[in-house]
Amino acid sequence: MKFDDLMPGMSEATRLTRTGRLVEATALIQRLLGRQPDGRALAPPTADARVLEPPTLDLAAESVRVAEPARPPPESGDGRMTAHRFANAAGSRDYRLFVPAGAPEGPRPLIVMLHGCTQTPEDFAAGTRMNLLAQQHGCIVVWPAQASGANPSGCWNWFRPEDQGRDRGEPAILAGLTREIMRSRDVDPARVYVAGLSAGGAKAAILALAYPELFAAVGVHSGLACGAARDLPGAFTAMRQGTAPGRHVPHGHHGSHGRPVPAIVFHGDRDGTVNPKNGEAVVTQFAGGAVAGAPRVERGRAPGGRSFTRALHAGRDGRVLVEHWTVHGAGHAWAGGSAEGSYTDPRGPDASREMLRFFLEHPTADRAPGGGQS
Repeated sequence: MKFDDLMPGMSEATRLTRTGRLVEATALIQRLLGRQPDGRALAPPTADARVLEPPTLDLAAESVRVAEPARPPPESGDGRMTAHRFANAAGSRDYRLFVPAGAPEGPRPLIVMLHGCTQTPEDFAAGTRMNLLAQQHGCIVVWPAQASGANPSGCWNWFRPEDQGRDRGEPAILAGLTREIMRSRDVDPARVYVAGLSAGGAKAAILALAYPELFAAVGVHSGLACGAARDLPGAFTAMRQGTAPGRHVPHGHHGSHGRPVPAIVFHGDRDGTVNPKNGEAVVTQFAGGAVAGAPRVERGRAPGGRSFTRALHAGRDGRVLVEHWTVHGAGHAWAGGSAEGSYTDPRGPDASREMLRFFLEHPTADRAPGGGQS
């Protein structure tokens, strides 16, 4: 197709984007280009709405299924998810809260879990099984929900400047929500963590860099580096092509708490929705100048069959600061997740278990008991 022939369609895609109809805009762009996100030719036209209108930023990939309608909050262990709402000057969001039952007395770790596009907290919880692990380890888990009014596809707006900085937009809402739970529950301030998938992973990276005094460590699965894009067209480019390591962090991050934030990064090397180069950029961004020398590289195979490579980047004190898991043959999906949720790959290593293990190994040093790390 000639460039001039594309212009009417691209103009319509721009109009759809400006009116918030991101799903339709994405589908139109893909049809104009005649390609799928992974570069393959599109299948013949079909009446299936899931093909005509795919999820905006979490398009279907290998071992991924389309999200189902929200189901009742799942039970996990002796705990349960309860519905709540948070509001502050920046806005409001609904969220689900999991508090483990029967856990020992004393301050507990808190994990903030950010879903991907088209997902719900319930769906994300079912797919990651993080509540089950949290029950075993006595952790509180909060599952914020993106509002449809903020993004029709349920995506966290990681690509908008107003939602990338400290003390404004979505970061201010999510940080405020986290602090409210810390005040209302018995939370250990040295063990507060954030993790997410895809758009949620990109938002988790933003939060960790915007509030390093609040979040002790971050988990980014199939996500993008903070500042990878500044608008929606740039988001599509970053997702498709990847971002160069060392991309500029938006103004307003770090503040007076510019400590390195430990990070664990997962990415499938066959991800056709978010280019695996983005995972490398996240690693570079969080490693910064804080790592010493080349990473230690380990290889293995998950019980489900996926092989993986794990690169361990140590800080100057010899402790691992960044873990980078590359899951071979995996698409855009949570590694080791359950088929009960969407965007999961049960064949991969257990990302939830590894993230929780990494988190508990990395409390914030200056707030841990006795001033050190436990």
